[in-house]
Amino acid sequence: MKHKETMTSDNEKISPSDDKAATADPIRPDLAEVIRRHAFCLDENRPDAVARRQQKNQRTARAYITELCDEGSFIEYGALAIAAQRGRRSEEDLILKTPTDGLITGIGSVNRSWFADDKARCMFMAYDYTVLAGTQGFFNHKKIDRMLKLAHEQRLPLVFFAEGGGGRPGDVDAMGVMIAGLDLSTFGSFARLSGAVPMIGIVTGPCFAGNAALLGCCDVIIATSDSNIGMGGPVMIEGGGLGVFKPEEVGPIDVQTQSGVVDIEVADDQEAVAVARQYLSYFQGTTPGWEAADQLRLRNLIPENRKRAYNVRNVIKTLADTGSFLELKPKFGPGMVTGFMRIEGRPLGFIANNPMHMAGAIEAEGADKVARLMQICNAHGLPILSLCDTPGFMVGPEIEKRAQVRHVCRMFVVGSHITVPYFTVFLRRGYGLGAMAMARGGFHESFFTAAWPTGEFGAMGLEGAVKAGFKKELEAIADPQEREALYEKLVADMYQRGKAINMGAYLEIDAVIDPADTRKWILQGLKSVPARKPDEAGHTFVDPC
Repeated sequence: MKHKETMTSDNEKISPSDDKAATADPIRPDLAEVIRRHAFCLDENRPDAVARRQQKNQRTARAYITELCDEGSFIEYGALAIAAQRGRRSEEDLILKTPTDGLITGIGSVNRSWFADDKARCMFMAYDYTVLAGTQGFFNHKKIDRMLKLAHEQRLPLVFFAEGGGGRPGDVDAMGVMIAGLDLSTFGSFARLSGAVPMIGIVTGPCFAGNAALLGCCDVIIATSDSNIGMGGPVMIEGGGLGVFKPEEVGPIDVQTQSGVVDIEVADDQEAVAVARQYLSYFQGTTPGWEAADQLRLRNLIPENRKRAYNVRNVIKTLADTGSFLELKPKFGPGMVTGFMRIEGRPLGFIANNPMHMAGAIEAEGADKVARLMQICNAHGLPILSLCDTPGFMVGPEIEKRAQVRHVCRMFVVGSHITVPYFTVFLRRGYGLGAMAMARGGFHESFFTAAWPTGEFGAMGLEGAVKAGFKKELEAIADPQEREALYEKLVADMYQRGKAINMGAYLEIDAVIDPADTRKWILQGLKSVPARKPDEAGHTFVDPC
């Protein structure tokens, strides 16, 4: 067969054999320089930096991205940047010691084997702690601004590895063009991304000052057990005359999980990457395959004795597709359980009262946790399932010291603005304003409001209602046993009146269902409600707390 000839710009004929010979030639100097510069960024050419990470049982920022990204999908932006310190160090030293100016950025995909390319695409930003302690330098600020502009334009979900020490004072090259540098757009642009796309923050060590300020804008924070997070690190604390502290003394993980800063605590960086992949998947769509537990088990998870507590997490795990349950903030606001799950592969958020803590009464912190979960789901188009078993809002002088009125009312305000499908299932108690808040403001505000046969309802708790409503009658009986007998009879009468089946008969709820049919109800609800476009969200950002 005759080879087809091609033409150069100078009309010189080149045959395929010439092409093969050309590729065997030495790499020309300009390309060699580019290859050499990029090579300084790679972990295999930075053994000392990698060894320092290994001593702390940690991997590098580049290793995190490599593991999280689908193979071969990552393209890096701004890899040739170096620290703005040419005025005090040689360029060769900066190339060797400050590759990427300590910030690795780029675009790739996650979970592409499950989801289409347009759903799998993501943006990655990772501060590199091996470069000047992951500090924020002049050029990496410029780089992150460029990436944030792209994220806004292209609606790219963001995965942000935040480990680092905040602002960097040693970038002397920038002193000729700025004084304080407080006019930069990084923080405003980062925060503006909230509500537009899912934002995941990951911490695997110390994270202070500017790094923490960006981290705190994320929808969810995943942190390893050896992490420390603070708006000011040891240097800033000492500079403010507030004492001398080691990094591990500032914002340790037990403080930040109980305060609600950290949503998900993980053992190490490998688990952090795995959880980030799982979290992203809920916003990428329906998974192709699923398994579920025997739903008949749900019939026996609520004790027949209405005064006995139970573990609502067992209900959620049985109801959800196997392995799809992901809980947020388990140590903060323990009276509520919130997170994500799937039903036949379809993702949704959930909120649930926890009868194991204060009998499931709604406290300020739990209300905040629920309101924020509602915002995340509403911003990114996830349906919400509410599993209710509550005696209502917590009351009393002590709870009011925690701004109970303002915090619990967030559930009403945020709930009233929800535009995604909302389903309410009463597992047992549905009393007072707290039950209404769990049902998005009222029992007829959800797409459906159903109850299990164990459901019981009232304007307030039955025992309290009897004591308040029949106080005179009870006090008129001198004999303690007779008084107790009347009390128990009145409670029993109110229980019969407020049983789920009676609520259904009066149409105050939509249905009383077999617990084993709960998945069917949720699935049919998901199929029956029109999909909502992201730009129809009633709340355009996600509160940091």
